[in-house]
Amino acid sequence: MRPVMLEITAFGPFRGTEKIDFSKLGRGGIYLISGDTGAGKTTIFDALTYALYGAPSGDDRTGKSLRSDYSDPDEQTAVTFTFEVRDKIYSVKRWLEYEVEKKRGEGTTTKKGGAELTLPDGSIIDRGREVTAEISRIIGVDRGRFKQLAMIAQGEFR
Repeated sequence: MRPVMLEITAFGPFRGTEKIDFSKLGRGGIYLISGDTGAGKTTIFDALTYALYGAPSGDDRTGKSLRSDYSDPDEQTAVTFTFEVRDKIYSVKRWLEYEVEKKRGEGTTTKKGGAELTLPDGSIIDRGREVTAEISRIIGVDRGRFKQLAMIAQGEFR
């Protein structure tokens, strides 16, 4: 699997939309994500893993905790990841379930989460578990193995 583009909205510490264009890094296949503590490295791994498998990279975080504290109430927390496998392009988008204040009356209402996987032929799989299963099949690894292969453990030696 070769990453092509990662787009995150209202995710982790990022309020708006941020994009990482991996295609600018060439086709070498090995990428190093480095930076100071707090620079956002783990957020990138969380976004990649969440897009692919519906869960963050670390077991000490939950999907709901990935919503940015700085996001506007109407801003949907979402991750879109485009990747290439065997010269075929796939795109997966997942968005988080979250609570938002009701526009009328008191209390909150739940904005539902979801997932979509766009296959190279343009067809779309739009059920979360099916998306995860298909991605595991396409890439050839599940979330646990992906974490072992794609990154050095981030803070999980505690």
